[in-house]
Amino acid sequence: MKLVAIAAVIGSLVLPTALPASAQNYPSGPVKIISDSAPGSAPDVILRVVAEALGQQWSQQIVVMNQPGAGGSLAARAASGATPDGYTFFMAVSSTFVTMKGAAPNIPAQVPRDFVPVSFVSEQPMFITVSPETGIHSLADLIALAKEKPGEISYAVAGRGRQSHLTGELLERRAGIKLLMVPYSGGPAAAMGDLSTGRVSMLIEGGTALIGAMQGGRLRGIAVGSESRLAEFPDLAAAAETVPKFRSAGWLALVAPLGTPDAIVQKVNADLRKVLTSPDVRTKLAALGSYTHPLSPADTQTFIQQEQQTWGPILDDLARSQ
Repeated sequence: MKLVAIAAVIGSLVLPTALPASAQNYPSGPVKIISDSAPGSAPDVILRVVAEALGQQWSQQIVVMNQPGAGGSLAARAASGATPDGYTFFMAVSSTFVTMKGAAPNIPAQVPRDFVPVSFVSEQPMFITVSPETGIHSLADLIALAKEKPGEISYAVAGRGRQSHLTGELLERRAGIKLLMVPYSGGPAAAMGDLSTGRVSMLIEGGTALIGAMQGGRLRGIAVGSESRLAEFPDLAAAAETVPKFRSAGWLALVAPLGTPDAIVQKVNADLRKVLTSPDVRTKLAALGSYTHPLSPADTQTFIQQEQQTWGPILDDLARSQ
């Protein structure tokens, strides 16, 4: 499912009018959401905004468990092995399902083989930023310099095979340039120091983790991977203005361990949809460069599978080049 069609899908969704008894009193205690993202990273910030609102709706505590490392497999393994009682979920980032085969144990995951899809949560168009010291002011500047110095311009990403890395790979292919990818397992915060010292020149990540640095002048945004300019950042050009049809966005989807009762999955989906469509949450996330797109469990599964098909050829090329 292409993102341009998501709005139409949302409009066709119908909330259930009644719930089985097994879900009527749910949740009756704290709910845990496992994340493979480092604290302070874009997915972590988004998750905490959503978790706070959902916890308020449920009048229950939602505990966010950050378990980064091993390419996301630590968190995925912990989540898939949890008791499927509706009190443990996994906020999967796009790279949980869209990454190089064999890059980490049990990753990429598959639905419905490994998890029960609950809902698509949000997308984060990738922001392409540079250190102000580079003298680069636009994506056209970057492409021109990269053609002069192939393989010399380095860019920091959240990890090999993750969406930030795939964005760089897509840019190389579409613009006919060669860059130098530098992975940082600690997320954007770990790369920021190296940007200030000139060790790396660029940082690609969701806007949630970069907007503060951009506003403070530590990073200069030169393009965003959305299909057009974002209303919240009208002065930041869409990459497609320079590289036609360029689009790259990370995303989050809530999934549950296999065996989680369908009544609870549907209840969480309905409650999460209320949270994600609330003006307060939408405004908070949009200001961070994240845009909510709640979907039904079935449509979430379809979206994930189509994203795997979209990025599969690039991932296969990366695997062969290792």
